[in-house]
Amino acid sequence: MAELLFFLLAFVAEVIGTIAGFGSSTIFLPLALFFVDFKTALILVAFFHIFGNLGRITFFRHGLDKKLILVFGVPSVLLTVFGALLVNYTPQDILKFVLGIFLLVFSITSLIKPDLKFKPSRKNAVIGGGLSGFLAGLIGTGGALRGAFLTAFNLKKENYIATAAAIALAVDITRIPIYFGSGFLGQQFYLYLPLLFVIAIAGSFTGKKIVDKIPQQSFRKFVLTVIAIVSLKFIYDGILFFL
Repeated sequence: MAELLFFLLAFVAEVIGTIAGFGSSTIFLPLALFFVDFKTALILVAFFHIFGNLGRITFFRHGLDKKLILVFGVPSVLLTVFGALLVNYTPQDILKFVLGIFLLVFSITSLIKPDLKFKPSRKNAVIGGGLSGFLAGLIGTGGALRGAFLTAFNLKKENYIATAAAIALAVDITRIPIYFGSGFLGQQFYLYLPLLFVIAIAGSFTGKKIVDKIPQQSFRKFVLTVIAIVSLKFIYDGILFFL
């Protein structure tokens, strides 16, 4: 029953992520932590994320901004390695605490300033790429920060989707081998991967079909509020660890 609920929530996370404009990892990672430990959640969500991005790149491949992928992507990949390696040396409760703080700041900031974006400069592309890559490696989700920096470049919708997906794909391809090499995925979870592939594609397809039928702003606010509430649990657990 727990496994069925896990996969159902993965589907819901992909649908919500597609509709609300967040990466699915921002939604799915905190949900996955109710079923598995942090390290297992990191690698399962990374695979789930990579499956969804493969579909987006295939569909929007002609919209790739190669120059921005290079400027933004290289520091993302480099700092992802650093973040992923740190996971082995950081207690899981601390990682949950960091995740909780990040999700809370992200949700509150997005609610208060929904149109927040940074100046479209090469410097900010490098900074945004590095920070989002580091967070992706360390706590499994950096897409929200990546999006805030990428939207500054006023890309067309198809260019934004393809470019963001390509950068995220590079990050996932970089961190997954590190997670694997560190033994994050037990053999009992190998069978989850083909199911997560199917769910990622189905969830993305479903989200695209219904995105125009739901008031975007109201739905986004609801999702951000839920993320903020969930983040409080991880912050609370982290406080207990420090005490």
